[in-house]
Amino acid sequence: MLYRLHSWRTIWRQIYLSSVFPYVSLLIWTLPLLLFSSGQNSLMAHDEGLYAWRARQMFDSGDWIAPWGNVHHKTPGPYWLIAIAYKLFGISENSVRITSIIAGIFSLLLVYEIGKIILSKKLGWLAAAILSVEFLWLQYCRLGTPDVPMIFLILLAIWSLIKAELNFKYRYLWSFIAGLSLSLGFLVRSFMIFLPMMALLPYLIGEHRRHRHLANPMLYVGFAIGLIPTLGWLWFNWLRFGNASFAELFRFVFQLGTHERGGNGIIFYFWNVPAKSFPWSLLSILGLVLVFRHPIPRYHLLLAGFPLVLFAELSIFSTRLSHYSLSLYPFIAFLAAVGLDWLSKIYQRGITKNIPRNLSYAFGVLGVLLLLAGIGVFVWGDAKIRDYAILGLIVGLSWLILPAVWIARYHLGMKFFTARYWVAGWLIPCWLALAIAGNLGLLGNYNSDVKTFIQKPAIASIVQTHPIYFVQVGGKTAVLLNFYTPVHGKKVDSISQVPVLSYAWVSPEEAAKLSIPYRVLGTVQKHLLIQVM
Repeated sequence: MLYRLHSWRTIWRQIYLSSVFPYVSLLIWTLPLLLFSSGQNSLMAHDEGLYAWRARQMFDSGDWIAPWGNVHHKTPGPYWLIAIAYKLFGISENSVRITSIIAGIFSLLLVYEIGKIILSKKLGWLAAAILSVEFLWLQYCRLGTPDVPMIFLILLAIWSLIKAELNFKYRYLWSFIAGLSLSLGFLVRSFMIFLPMMALLPYLIGEHRRHRHLANPMLYVGFAIGLIPTLGWLWFNWLRFGNASFAELFRFVFQLGTHERGGNGIIFYFWNVPAKSFPWSLLSILGLVLVFRHPIPRYHLLLAGFPLVLFAELSIFSTRLSHYSLSLYPFIAFLAAVGLDWLSKIYQRGITKNIPRNLSYAFGVLGVLLLLAGIGVFVWGDAKIRDYAILGLIVGLSWLILPAVWIARYHLGMKFFTARYWVAGWLIPCWLALAIAGNLGLLGNYNSDVKTFIQKPAIASIVQTHPIYFVQVGGKTAVLLNFYTPVHGKKVDSISQVPVLSYAWVSPEEAAKLSIPYRVLGTVQKHLLIQVM
């Protein structure tokens, strides 16, 4: 009797561990990457600082509609989220970024859930692990921008649509959640949500005879209910600004769709996405080829159709920026998992001449090059770039894992170096690179000079107790000064509008034209903090 009881306990423990372990292991793998820092954080200009400052205007004024006093070109979702974080945790960089961090964690779990259904439990876990070590993805998980929250809503919609297929009894509930998620995406990211929505059309239309999502009324009910916050905001804007509140949203998206930025032509994403997702972009191309050779039943138009359509949309869209492509990254992870799994099976079979062997040696060469570069920078570089030398040394060493595992198994006869070790040889270097970058402050501390200047005791005693005027201050520095200046005075066009004995930030251009007595308290990024005498 006791033996049977012990056996049942063992079985239930195994079931529990098998169901919980993937989530726990993903959190253990990912959380350090999201939290490692040098102890100092400062905002990135331009976008992160703008979202942080606009949310602070909402928080300070109590006006959650339009505290800036004019029509706005974006929906307020990201400002609301950050302002709520200010209310809960106080005004800081961590409050600005906490929404993206939480959305990033849940996005990884959704990638596992989606991958578990359309691929396998093993490949779902591998895809989530890969996504967490894609550079651009992790960077934006640690920035206070709406990109990752929007992607979380897209993944939630996709997961809900898949669950609606698998759970016929609860298909109305899951379809409702899918519609709600997509319309909330409009609140968070304005018209940009329509690009991934259109990328879902191959799956929604091509597989409609099977899943019937587009005939489910709850999909549209959920979408309509999710629009209520946005429509409410538009209504209150209309009461203040009339039809201009609607026109500004369309004008902004029209402007984005008709103007290139930074000379980024139609081929921009053909090199930018592979570079920002290296080395997983290489494996994802292999995975895409494999998926086309052996289509995934029921979900081929989702796994392959979604990223291809979205990539085409982004390339056609005139304003091409790196972070616009972030919605591709979960699918790069899915396809990279397929490619890496295929390679690991070849590795395990032990064919003498094969792709895994060549890749192992190629990345070993990359590791040696990084080591040499790190040594060179450490010996001859100045103190400002020593951090990059440390990064190069450690990452270079870690890329030697791949050839070391191959040599150990097939030249030294250590057969216990199975495919799992070889797969780990891909993941560990990327994890170490991002962990060290976070620890050195390269991920999270983007403009330390502005924050450090304002925190100096002599400066802090002034800016915390006196309103600071802004004289023709613009650009990225203005974004940072707006956020980090505790007490704001007026924005003025000329120094003559600043009262005597008051303090002001002055732009470099305006500083060159100063003709009244003043005292310079300090300079940061060529902007002067002065007192008018």
